[in-house]
Amino acid sequence: MQPPVSDYAFLSDCRSGALVGRDGSVDWWCPTRFDGPSVFGRLLDTRAGHWRIAPTRPGRVERNYHSGTLVLRTVHHTAQGSVAVTDALAAEPGARGHELGRDSPAVLLRVVEGLTGRVPMRSDYAPRPEYGQLTPYLHEVLDGSVLAAAGRVTLLLRGGGVTLRADHDRVRHDFTVSAGETVAFDLAYAPAYGHPPARLEPVAALADTVAAWEAFRETHRYDGEYADLVRHSATVLTGLTYARSGAVVAAATTSLPERIGGDRNYDYRYSWLRDFAMTMRALWVAACPEEADRLFAWAARSIGRIGAAPVPVLFGLEGERYLAEHDLEHLRGYADSRPVRVGNGAWRQRQLDVPGEVILAVWRLHEYLGETFAPELREMVVDLAEQVASTWHLPDRGIWEARDADRHHLSSKVFCWVALDRAVALAPRLGERADPGRWGAIAEEIRATVLRDGWNEEAGAYTAVFGSAELDASALVLPLVRFLPATDPRMRSTIAAVERTLGVGDGLVRRWSSDPAGFVMCSFWLVECLVLAGEPDRARELFERVSTHVNDVGLFSEQIDPTTGAQLGNTPQALSHIGLISAAWRLTEPSTD
Repeated sequence: MQPPVSDYAFLSDCRSGALVGRDGSVDWWCPTRFDGPSVFGRLLDTRAGHWRIAPTRPGRVERNYHSGTLVLRTVHHTAQGSVAVTDALAAEPGARGHELGRDSPAVLLRVVEGLTGRVPMRSDYAPRPEYGQLTPYLHEVLDGSVLAAAGRVTLLLRGGGVTLRADHDRVRHDFTVSAGETVAFDLAYAPAYGHPPARLEPVAALADTVAAWEAFRETHRYDGEYADLVRHSATVLTGLTYARSGAVVAAATTSLPERIGGDRNYDYRYSWLRDFAMTMRALWVAACPEEADRLFAWAARSIGRIGAAPVPVLFGLEGERYLAEHDLEHLRGYADSRPVRVGNGAWRQRQLDVPGEVILAVWRLHEYLGETFAPELREMVVDLAEQVASTWHLPDRGIWEARDADRHHLSSKVFCWVALDRAVALAPRLGERADPGRWGAIAEEIRATVLRDGWNEEAGAYTAVFGSAELDASALVLPLVRFLPATDPRMRSTIAAVERTLGVGDGLVRRWSSDPAGFVMCSFWLVECLVLAGEPDRARELFERVSTHVNDVGLFSEQIDPTTGAQLGNTPQALSHIGLISAAWRLTEPSTD
């Protein structure tokens, strides 16, 4: 049986991500970059590779991150004594703050420290590159390390002062750690036909990595309500950022199911423009947005010149567009939930909310972008506004990326209004091509259409799709983007209907009626709506209930099972942590967007 999703902690070097279970096993690592092939994939199939370091006799486990970092410390308390294992993806030597991840050495550090007694330990290393399709040759090296080579991958495993021995397709090493003793390991990746893997001294590299994260923490200046939760969520979002380009991945994993045994298992290791825009707002709340120019430059370059084709929804981490989806049929999937997918078919969809999300992020951060925008940014905003002006009346797949048919989604139309409304506000910075008069007139037409066609008398609410009585939690965004005040009678009715019909207890809210679990982001949207509706005490109570669903190291996945409380879906999920930050800020500054 595979561990619960909540058992996993997240490591990041702002190039790639790894997941470490409470049992001390690294069950996911894609060392090339977040969306690259895994070398440890036991998360999705027990045969797909792992590296476990733990006592031979299990005991009680406590875990935490070093403050303000994604460096994990796991303490195992056993009958023989206690031992700590500290895990990290190494920062570039000497990197500090915003330099983190620009030139990651692709090294996994694991440092074992004896705390009390004398604890027998075992390291069990079984790399399986290319999502478990390859079993590498293992070569013992004269210095006691082991080199693994298969396909495009070279991995070098070292144990400081320890001679490691290969046993066919794995390396098992038993050792004992006494109080005050340290045994350090490092695993370095390199492409098969490039430079050899980096060689770092693990203890020194670990200290340098902690220092790099702590320097980044100093940019987190949030001092509002729930500061510890907000700062930690900002650290998680930083960890989900691919530093070389500024792209933000939606999650560190692929194909963790929304429902165990279900088939809604998607690859979230790409950068959605929607998530990117929301992340910019969250980091504006939680940290000084010193890199706003660079991050918006990534968006502008990735989008390129905008023509008649729909604005792309998502990209690879360096701006790649072709993200064809295919199944990895050799993998059984998490808890036998197939298919396991690589790529994401949503890249072909029309989602009309996306331009509005991006322009909204620019509007929120315009003070940091100068009185005159950089040419690429200026052209991007104008082109996005122009496309919305000409396409807002079309159906689309909506914010939840439906895989059936295009429809007239309420939230998409609202964000079309947002795009033009904020473009009008930005017009003085957009140059000669700005057309605020026409944009404003079309924005009013969109608004009138939403107010007329989005309301459903039978449901007593603004609903998912024009002409339908089906409720959708995305209607909660209307007050959040200033389309309607939360105190408007129809909006109050909508909020109440969503809470009554889509709420599943403990503060959780589903996206729609057949959704199997509470969606964390929607639950935090409800918190914001209650604040804006003049119910701050109830909003605060709801925030605290939803926040209890983080795991023991403060991570949210995508969804929460309302019956068991289990985390579901890909993890850690950027949207969930964005939702927490935004809701905490709303509780702190209700009138500030």
